[in-house]
Amino acid sequence: MKRIAVVYGGWSQERPVSLSSGQKMAAAARAAGYDVVEIDATRDLAAQLNEARVEAVLNGLHGPWGEDGCVQGLFEVLGIPYSHSGVLASALAMDKIKSKAVFADAGLDVAKDVAVTREDVARAHPLKPPYVVKPINEGSSFGVLYVREGANGPAREVLSESWQYGDNLMAEEFIPGRELSVSVLGDRTLGVTEITTLREFYDFDAKYTDGGSHHVIPADLPEAITKAALDAALVAHRTLGCRGVTRSDFRYDETKERLVILETNTQPGMTPTSLVPEQAAHIGMSYEDLVAWMIEDASCHR
Repeated sequence: MKRIAVVYGGWSQERPVSLSSGQKMAAAARAAGYDVVEIDATRDLAAQLNEARVEAVLNGLHGPWGEDGCVQGLFEVLGIPYSHSGVLASALAMDKIKSKAVFADAGLDVAKDVAVTREDVARAHPLKPPYVVKPINEGSSFGVLYVREGANGPAREVLSESWQYGDNLMAEEFIPGRELSVSVLGDRTLGVTEITTLREFYDFDAKYTDGGSHHVIPADLPEAITKAALDAALVAHRTLGCRGVTRSDFRYDETKERLVILETNTQPGMTPTSLVPEQAAHIGMSYEDLVAWMIEDASCHR
């Protein structure tokens, strides 16, 4: 029986999501016949892993440190096979500006953006409204601000004492239209999901609150757009050098027939409301089988 560690939790803003993903994956791994050690990651994770004496790691961490290449480098140093993407692909995908440069170079359509500081954003509009302000390396829509068309002033809330998302941000043109998502498993795409929500945009609560969003799979799209989204997700996955499972998010502006890639997630959620297991189920793959696939795909030098 293979002994594996499911690493989750950690200390990023996405800790609650990671706990949900990790605990659910651990239960599925046990059901699939693995000897599972659950590790709530601390800054002494190396000691936690050495003590556990495992043969592979199923990485359930989300956010900074867990999906930006940091913990992947630790797994490499320790010589423990691990799931999902490697050091470079994780670091590239987590940096929204750098990943978009890679996407554009590969011929994918990306929204216009500009790198800004908190002071820049609060001083004046960095782009003509409407636009979106995003932390460069956060996930789950943490710190995302939408500046509407006709807004009287810039997003001065970035200077509040409660701001926790760093000084380096990205201002990005707002792409109207439909929210789409495509998962990639190894070298295959799983499908196109359309996400709708009554909230202003697909924020943290919409993603992880029961009933916060509605998923339509397969998305009701023209055949050409479905194919374009599937192809673009695979190009993004391969161009970044990703491994294992990823999920790429898009906006589709029907009025301009424009499909824009927003980002690729190298540690997509595995919670009860997450898109990857939902898309896997759509092709007949159970949650348990999906988790087993990720474990068996684990390796070093990814």
